[in-house]
Amino acid sequence: MLTVSVKWQKELLSNVEIDTTQTPYVFKCQLYDLTGVPPERQKIMVKGGLLKDDADWSKVGVKEGQKLMMMGTADEIVKAPEKGPVFAEDMPEEELVVAVGHSAGLMNLGNTCYMNSTVQCLHSVPELKSALIQYPPPVRSNAVDQSSHSLAVATRELFNDLDKNVKPVAPMRFLTALRSKYPQFAQLHNGIYMQQDAEECWTQLLFTLSLALKSPSSSEDADTVKRLFGVDLVSRVHCAESGEESTETESVYSLKCHISQEVNHLHEGLKHGLKSELEKSSPALGRTAIYSKDSRINGLPRYLTVQFVRFFWKRETNQKAKILRKVDYPLELDVYDFCSDDLRKVLEVPRKHLRDEEGKKLGLKTNENSSTSSNTDVKMTDAEGSSNETGDSSKSAPGEGVPPEKEKHLTGVYDLVAVLTHKGRSADSGHYVAWVKQENGKWIEFDDDNPIPQRAEDITRLSGGGDWHMAYICMYKARDISM
Repeated sequence: MLTVSVKWQKELLSNVEIDTTQTPYVFKCQLYDLTGVPPERQKIMVKGGLLKDDADWSKVGVKEGQKLMMMGTADEIVKAPEKGPVFAEDMPEEELVVAVGHSAGLMNLGNTCYMNSTVQCLHSVPELKSALIQYPPPVRSNAVDQSSHSLAVATRELFNDLDKNVKPVAPMRFLTALRSKYPQFAQLHNGIYMQQDAEECWTQLLFTLSLALKSPSSSEDADTVKRLFGVDLVSRVHCAESGEESTETESVYSLKCHISQEVNHLHEGLKHGLKSELEKSSPALGRTAIYSKDSRINGLPRYLTVQFVRFFWKRETNQKAKILRKVDYPLELDVYDFCSDDLRKVLEVPRKHLRDEEGKKLGLKTNENSSTSSNTDVKMTDAEGSSNETGDSSKSAPGEGVPPEKEKHLTGVYDLVAVLTHKGRSADSGHYVAWVKQENGKWIEFDDDNPIPQRAEDITRLSGGGDWHMAYICMYKARDISM
C-alpha cells in the first residue's frame, strides 16, 4: 500500500492511498469520488507518460509520498428538479388531457355508437368549438327554435366536457336534445333503442348548428357552418332529347363517393358522384324527360367531408343493405380536377406557392420568377384563418407603418383528419367508430368509451372489402398557404 498526493487544478489531495494489488483503474475510481472527474477523463502523469488503466504498478515506478499530477474536468453537479415528479392520478383532469394527448371517450347509452362517432369527429374541428363557445349570441335569431337552441347548447357543453376529461363522458343531455329535435333517433324495437345511420346524425347535427350559429349579419361569413363545411357546386343540366340546357347552383355539406364495379379509389367515386341523371318535366317536350347533371366544385370549405355511398335500400329484406367493395382513399386529397374553371383560376397562384414551398422542403430548386408581385416569405399552414369559399381570406386593415397581414388562401389540397367507420352488413345495425387525428399528429381510435392509439399507416387500411371496419365518412382539412 502506497500513500501519495495528487495535484488537480488548484487543489492538492493529500494522503491518497494506492492499493498496488489492484489495477490503476481502481485508483482512478478513488480520484473520481474525490474530484468528480470520471476515470475516462483523467490524465495522470507518471514516469514514461500517462497512467494506463491496466498498467503494472511495479513497472510504473510510483514511490511512497510522491506527488502526482492529474488533469481533467469534473461532471456538472446534477441539480435537483425544482418540481418533483407528478403522477397521473395526482394531475387535474385538464392537465391529464394534455398529458395523454387526447380527449375522453363517450359512453354508449344503448346503440348510440352512431352518435358518439359523429361527435368525436366534429369535436376535432377547433373552429367549430370556438364558434360554440360564443353561443348563444346576445341577440338570438328568430329562425332558431327552442329544440335547435337546446341541441346547440348541449353540443357546446359536451365538447367542453370532452376537453376537460380523460374518463369516459356520458352524453345524456346531448342525446336527449338530439332525440327531442329529431324523434327518428328515438325509434324503439322490442323496447330497445335502435341503431341509427351515422351519416344522418352528422347531417342533421350540422344543419341544426348552421341555424344556431348563423349571425344576424347578412354577409356570407356570418354562416359559420357553411364556411367550415359548405361545398358550393355549379351544375350543367342538359336534356339530350330536347336540347334544353340550364345552370344550377347549390351548397352541400359533403361530396358523395358513389361505389360501383368500376370504382376502386375515392377519386373515381367522386367523379361518379358529380355526374347524375334526373327525370323532370320538360317545357319544350310538354312531358317528363331524362336530364343529365354534370356538377363542378365552385367554392371550397376548410373541412371537406366525403361520404362513401355504401348503403342502398333492399326491397327483398326491407332494409338498408351495405356495399362491401374495397375503395381506397388517400391521406392527402387534391380536388383541383373537380373544380370549375373559375375556381381553378383562383387556385393557380396558391398552388404554385404550395409546390414551391414543398420543393424547398425537399431541397429542390424553385422558379424565382412568380406571376404575383411578391413571392417572398410565403408560409404554408393548415386552414385556420378566415377564408371564404373560393379560398381568399378577408383582409385586415393594417395600421400606419405596420406591414399588412398575409392572407391565407386555399389550394385545393386537403389532409385527412378524421374517418368514421362502420362494421357490419346494414346501416341500422353493426358498429360505428371514429378515428381522429390529434393536434400532436397522433391518431386515436374512439370506440365509444375506449380511446385507442393507432398508427397513421393503418388508417388508410379501413377501405373495405370484408366485414372489418370500413370508411363511411372521411373528413379532410384544407392545406392553405399564407401570401
